Amino acid sequence: MYPYLIHSGHLILPTFGVLAAVGLMSALTLSLRTAVRTGLAPDALWNAGLFTLLSAFVLSRLLLVAGNFSSFLHFPILLLMVPSLTPLGILLTVVATLIYLRLRHLPLLSTLDAWAPCATLIWAFLALGHFAEGSDPGLPTTLPWGLAIPPDHAPRLHPVALYAAIAAILITIALVRLLSRRNRPGTVIAAGLAASGIAQFLLTFFRQPNPYPVPLGNLLDPIQWIALAMILIAGLILILEPRKAAAHAV
Repeated sequence: MYPYLIHSGHLILPTFGVLAAVGLMSALTLSLRTAVRTGLAPDALWNAGLFTLLSAFVLSRLLLVAGNFSSFLHFPILLLMVPSLTPLGILLTVVATLIYLRLRHLPLLSTLDAWAPCATLIWAFLALGHFAEGSDPGLPTTLPWGLAIPPDHAPRLHPVALYAAIAAILITIALVRLLSRRNRPGTVIAAGLAASGIAQFLLTFFRQPNPYPVPLGNLLDPIQWIALAMILIAGLILILEPRKAAAHAV
């Protein structure tokens, strides 16, 4: 595993952080291409994507500081370096983004269609980051590509993060190709949600189970609940959007 690209004294450059940054910039660059395929202005979509990323960063840090204000007063830099994207931070980012799209008169479904392959591209880079630092452990396996984790007598594990990266790359390619066709708004984001949800659901069978209690008595892994929600949202988009379009046509 290679958790650091550079580690010399106090100079530390984490591999995950570098890959995450490269993934974000690659996604923004890809959005210039996907914007054209959805009939949106590339600059407008770039600005919307940049606004969303900055909102996620700023809002997550504000929530972190608000919840740990005394620690922030003593160790401000150290606290701000802690990963802090929480469900509440994601929800606030979604709300801020929806308001921004409304103010900029960007159609929601077309924007989401253009962003779908960008999001899965970010997922691919984040998965590679997890693979590099060994932070997404899999179940033991006897397959030849299993990862050997020190000590030497430890069992080999499924490289779940690598599986996720491959799945994300394949989904990204498929979504970009789907954008080249004439689709009803919402088709690409629905396909992306469904494909990603199915991939994440299946990946949990190779990943070590969640050790913490979850609602409904650990009936499903938390990631599986999220995956099912993604698939459900995809189905709702495909069902409701044609009805909405038909209602406007009458």
